[in-house]
Amino acid sequence: MIRRYGDVPRAEQRYRVRAGAYGILMRGQEILLAWQGEPYNDLLLPGGGIDLGEGAIQALHREVYEETGWRIGNPKRLGAFRRFTFMPEYEKWAEKVCHVYTARPIVRLGPPLEPDHTAIWMNAAEAIPLLCNEGDADFLSSRILR
Repeated sequence: MIRRYGDVPRAEQRYRVRAGAYGILMRGQEILLAWQGEPYNDLLLPGGGIDLGEGAIQALHREVYEETGWRIGNPKRLGAFRRFTFMPEYEKWAEKVCHVYTARPIVRLGPPLEPDHTAIWMNAAEAIPLLCNEGDADFLSSRILR
């Protein structure tokens, strides 16, 4: 059973499963995060949806690059969590199954490709309470406290 974070699913609402891959990208005590502007204004682990025909590792590499401009290496799976949410950019309700990985940030190739995204380096312990969802925060916290 995959742990759920956030809102309890609504009995009357139909959700589509949306799998995604997300990265905990550490450099010393700092973590590379993505700031997503309007309409969210959220700080989050970089990552996103796994497209049809794409594997989780491939999606992780693509999403981290799109959201931060960084290339990563040596991804290792930590686990997964799920959350139920409305995705306004797709106008649908989703059960997001979030696969979380650690990886090494290798090189910054340029600015993020995604509009309204900014790559941010910050102290990982200070980032925990600022992350936009409990699943991201819990995985980062367990990674730091190991």
